[in-house]
Amino acid sequence: MALAAFGMAAESIDQYSATCGRRRDAARPPGPSTRTPLATAQPPGTTGLRAFPPPNPPSTDHERNRMASAARTTSGRPRPPAAGTGGPNAWLRSQPWISLVARAGLAAMWLYYSLPKLSYSSDALGLAVRQYQILPTGLANAFGTVQPFVELALGLLIVLGLGTRLVALLSALLLLVYIGGIISLGARGIAINCGCGGIASKALAGHTRYTLDVLRDVGYIVPAAWLIWRPRSPLSIDAAVFGDAETAAA
Repeated sequence: MALAAFGMAAESIDQYSATCGRRRDAARPPGPSTRTPLATAQPPGTTGLRAFPPPNPPSTDHERNRMASAARTTSGRPRPPAAGTGGPNAWLRSQPWISLVARAGLAAMWLYYSLPKLSYSSDALGLAVRQYQILPTGLANAFGTVQPFVELALGLLIVLGLGTRLVALLSALLLLVYIGGIISLGARGIAINCGCGGIASKALAGHTRYTLDVLRDVGYIVPAAWLIWRPRSPLSIDAAVFGDAETAAA
């Protein structure tokens, strides 16, 4: 009797539980489940859980820039610029163009000073050199005759960008000769005009400008020194023969 009563009670409990479950299912609104699984099972034959695949990569430039900016500021300080966007790389890329400007300035100087001298006779050019009272008469006449053509050749070679480093070295040496000659005039008390771009002539005592002449020629040495260090530049025969100017400069 006791066992029969216990069995009937258990059967009643099971029926009650099933009835409550059907009522809960009927009261739940239709539609897909709103719960988001945390992980998915791996294929058969593997163990553990597999994380969801990463989100799709950004599809627009705006999204990529936004994500890059967020990544730079995440650590609390900006990241260094990427290769090719700034820093030393920008400096290396700018050097050939600086060399181009130096070429233009040095070539303009030589052409400016040499072309007017071509209109003078060799006697007048020799006399201008003799005014410095440094060289013997024969050497002074020879130097005065070839000087305009040497300066013109240097200017044209710089314009073409042919043998730039060697031409810049010769230019610097010639300018040092000129500076030494001007300084010697002041040291010996000889008053003349330097004759730069023309013919040297006598000047009144106290009306010379040797200091300005020396500073001017020192300024001309600056682009020559740069081209000795960085001779490669665009629009030059050197760049065409030896390769890209930017690569050669680096």
